[in-house]
Amino acid sequence: MITLKEVLEKVAKKEISTDEAENLLRFLAVEEVDNLAKIDPNRELRNGLPEIILGEGKQTRVLTEISLKMLSQSGRAIISRCSQEQIRALREALPKDANLQVCEKARMALLKRKKFVVKRSGGKIGVITAGSSDIPVAEESKIIAEEMGCEVFTIYDVGVAGIHRLLQPLKELMLKDVDCVVVVAGREGALASVVAGMVGVPVIAVPTSNSYGFGEKGIGTLMAMLQSCSLGLAVVNIDAGVSAGAVATLIANRAAKFRKTKN
Repeated sequence: MITLKEVLEKVAKKEISTDEAENLLRFLAVEEVDNLAKIDPNRELRNGLPEIILGEGKQTRVLTEISLKMLSQSGRAIISRCSQEQIRALREALPKDANLQVCEKARMALLKRKKFVVKRSGGKIGVITAGSSDIPVAEESKIIAEEMGCEVFTIYDVGVAGIHRLLQPLKELMLKDVDCVVVVAGREGALASVVAGMVGVPVIAVPTSNSYGFGEKGIGTLMAMLQSCSLGLAVVNIDAGVSAGAVATLIANRAAKFRKTKN
């Protein structure tokens, strides 16, 4: 595989253009952390999304080492589904030139160099929940989108059991001209179909595990969302707020890019 030095030499000799060099650099950065994990600090450059470190299931020591390595390579580490023990360890290991932001509702932690700045992309995303118990999953989507430069507008606790609560906030959301909408719901998941039938932008549905009885733990919700008759609706996995936020970000940032080109 070509090395970074070889890429720079080719640019200096005018053998390749800067655009060609950028494409080559997208595939170079994969770091190994003590044979425990391979991190991908240039993923954001390559495909528009940073690597998200999953805390769930990882030993605290391993998670800390991976997170600090990512911080040193890219200036930021985003960790999802953190335990309190993991957050304490991250805080204790935090370098002096970095900050730790803990998002308790979403169980996420953000490590950033103090000089790290999120550049605004111009993308706009709406995030809607059916109930207040769906908010933690929605907050995952919100954080991912904001960390990728999007502006996020939230409408929480507007499920179809009281559909009158949805109409005015949804109208206001559409007046903000959002590029896509993430809808997070449990139980029968009907809110996603309703919203998709009322808006003219892509809708990403997130089934949550906040259900019981027949179709418990989100199974019934997932099936209902997959069977939706509303067009323009895509569905991610149960409780997959990070995944929904990633898809929404790619849509919104792509739309923002072409708005800037037109202007």
